[in-house]
Amino acid sequence: MIKAGIIGATGYTGAELVRMLSAHPDVELTVITSRQYEGSPISDVYPSLSGRCELVCEAFDLETFCDRVDIAFTALPHKIPMDIVPGLLKGGVRVVDLSADFRFRNVADYEAWYQPHTASELSEKAVYGLCELYRDQIRDARVVGNPGCYPTTILLALVPLLKAGIIRAEGIISDSKSGVSGAGRGLSLGSHFCEANESFKAYKVDGHRHRPEIEEVLSAAHGDAVEITFIPHLIPATRGMLSTIYCTLVEGKTEDDARKVLAETYGASPFVRLREKGRVPDILHVQHTNFCDIGLASDARGGRLVVMSAIDNLLKGASGQAVQNMNIMAGLDERAGLL
Repeated sequence: MIKAGIIGATGYTGAELVRMLSAHPDVELTVITSRQYEGSPISDVYPSLSGRCELVCEAFDLETFCDRVDIAFTALPHKIPMDIVPGLLKGGVRVVDLSADFRFRNVADYEAWYQPHTASELSEKAVYGLCELYRDQIRDARVVGNPGCYPTTILLALVPLLKAGIIRAEGIISDSKSGVSGAGRGLSLGSHFCEANESFKAYKVDGHRHRPEIEEVLSAAHGDAVEITFIPHLIPATRGMLSTIYCTLVEGKTEDDARKVLAETYGASPFVRLREKGRVPDILHVQHTNFCDIGLASDARGGRLVVMSAIDNLLKGASGQAVQNMNIMAGLDERAGLL
């Protein structure tokens, strides 16, 4: 059995990790931490976990934590993990980090959009945890930077098409929508019921910090710089995320060519489902699952390809993908604990 611990277990992503890991056939969840709820059973914080996990939230102590776990999930706000992860690694613990701290290979990009990085040498060694595209690197990784939710939808849809020369790198536009849980459990005016209910609006139109993460991976896949227009929207739903991405087909390429590339890329991937021609992804069909559903449509008049990608932002967009990363790192069935 793999001994797992969660640092930051009482946010939405932390609670999803508790739910999945406490029922995982190959995992013993041994410790969960929370500063706010130290001393409280997790079932008091989330009554839905009653009878499923009776662990008590603890304050984080590096030495005692490392003594009890093989792998750590850091479900913390950006900046905090970079101060914790070096100590975990010295204690012999492997890490899946759900913040942005270890997603970037180019530390300068991270620092431009977040804050100064205090563990840049680890950032350069970390593996980007997009499971379907980086399995081989993830297997041996000591630190995995779990991807952001929006990047997961966009990159799974576009990376194979860029690599295969199906779409042009110029002029990519992603119109992306997220449920309110993507904002986290902390209180904010925009996530109040009366503000979000019956509302549908764009936000951070002048630049969302998931954009440089998306562009770094697309650029690596393309072999040259790729810039996209990325506009996120908030929808009045608790969970779910849909990206509708507009691309230009390379001359001579068709929707059928794109469909063939995606089918070949993800044929052996249990959590990516390519929708049949004429059917489109729906967040309702991926809620509470680790699936990413991808659909295609084309406009022959303008040579445009429309790629649609839907996930549950808390699962494939966060905690589900983190467990999938752990499964790969441990040599387990990729689906373990996720169905």
